[in-house]
Amino acid sequence: MSQRQVLQVFEQYQKARTQFVQMVAELATRPQNIETLQNAGVMSLLRPLLLDVVPTIQQTAALALGRLANYNDDLAEAVVKGDILPQLVYSLAEQNRFYKKAAAFVLRAVAKHSPQLAQAIVDCGALDTLVICLEDFDPGVKESAAWALGYIARHNAELSQAVVDAGAVPLLVLCIQEPEIALKRIAASDLSDISKHSPELAQTVVDAGAIAHLAQMILNPDAKLKRQVLSALSQIAKHSVDLAEMVVEAEIFPVVLTCLKDKDEYVKKNASTLIREIAKHTPELSQLIVNAGGVAAVIDCIGSCKGNIRLPGIMMLGYVAAHSENLAMAVIISKGVPQLSACLSEEPEDHIKAATAWALAQIGRHTPEHARAVAVTNILPVLLSLYMSAESSEDLQVKCKKAIKSILQKCTYLPALEPFLYDAPPNILKHVVGQFSKVLPHDSKARRLFVTSGGLKKVQEIKAEPGSLLQEYINSINNCYPEEIVRYYSPGYSDTLLQRVDSYQPLTN
Repeated sequence: MSQRQVLQVFEQYQKARTQFVQMVAELATRPQNIETLQNAGVMSLLRPLLLDVVPTIQQTAALALGRLANYNDDLAEAVVKGDILPQLVYSLAEQNRFYKKAAAFVLRAVAKHSPQLAQAIVDCGALDTLVICLEDFDPGVKESAAWALGYIARHNAELSQAVVDAGAVPLLVLCIQEPEIALKRIAASDLSDISKHSPELAQTVVDAGAIAHLAQMILNPDAKLKRQVLSALSQIAKHSVDLAEMVVEAEIFPVVLTCLKDKDEYVKKNASTLIREIAKHTPELSQLIVNAGGVAAVIDCIGSCKGNIRLPGIMMLGYVAAHSENLAMAVIISKGVPQLSACLSEEPEDHIKAATAWALAQIGRHTPEHARAVAVTNILPVLLSLYMSAESSEDLQVKCKKAIKSILQKCTYLPALEPFLYDAPPNILKHVVGQFSKVLPHDSKARRLFVTSGGLKKVQEIKAEPGSLLQEYINSINNCYPEEIVRYYSPGYSDTLLQRVDSYQPLTN
């Protein structure tokens, strides 16, 4: 047999291996093929090909593994159990850029499924190698490494801390300054995933100088990058007053308000979330947002979108209003109440309605003036019907009840209270009657109106326990009127009169 024929055997074998990995990589892109591939033992066949002498076979084998592991946690588990990770980590440090990208893709695909699988990647020493890849000259390698690190960090504080301890944060801050937009996006996303778990982790991101660079990218034309940048700043600001103030000091106002008008819904949502996370901490930070025009901008934003995109803005108005009377009045002046009323009526989701009810309670609970501003929008009957509806979630019922009580306890605007005399259940009726008992003694016009509208008659029909608070309130109301008027409107009074007619003996001449 000639030398050529001998070499031909090797060439055919190489061609067969190449064809095999390419076909598997191709088949792995379609979900319907995964189970068949798994049952055919594809994992154990791909493993030795990771160490193949031919670089393209190695890379394609890694790509195929990544696609399989990406599909479900069983296959990701098989990568871990098949001792494939140490080979990948070793090759990640040694091989060319194409292989590094493929190997990082496998690590990312395994890490994404659960904290346990991500921990397996940390345990096999992958973090140091991935961090070294963040310094690679090739932006594609940096990006692949950043993806893998992000999927590890997002699970919990311990895994995030491991990423930080490996020295990733300063390099990620350098990555957000690179010209490649895809690299900027994933680096910003990683900083967000690291910051979200604890104030200490957020502080390490701040200490690496991330805030200034993130703040500069708020007006970047790329929507996906803006989403990640706003998210990262939110995850930093949410933890403490100090961190929120550091974000504000990067002069994000009024620039960030332009994002509330963005075409991209998630840019709007993340911008609202950032403003919410700052507003919630202190009255001073909320006042700064009001002064920058932030409340009006958020109200406009709520009006321009639907569903979950509205939620952070709704909560932000609640946080601002909760701090003080003046801040709640700023929300009222900016026409926040009609917009929240619209949300309560339009939104089908209970959790959004619950947040809206909570926000309205924060606005209306301060003074009679605040309560009136909420009551005149005719929102109280809507809150009552949601509270009494069997279809409402428990959380929505609780929030509506609290909102009704906190607004009623300050409300002296009687036309808004009167319908409650007829519709409210006893636990809310008590508060309504209580408000009438406070207002009527001091307002003669209201006393007259209360009689002509049928309110006084309705109060006489209420059955209260003797000695109860409700009975005290009813007595206070009755004391505002002459005794014969109260008797006239009491149930059974007409029967008493008829009995008197029956028993009356007319005088005959």
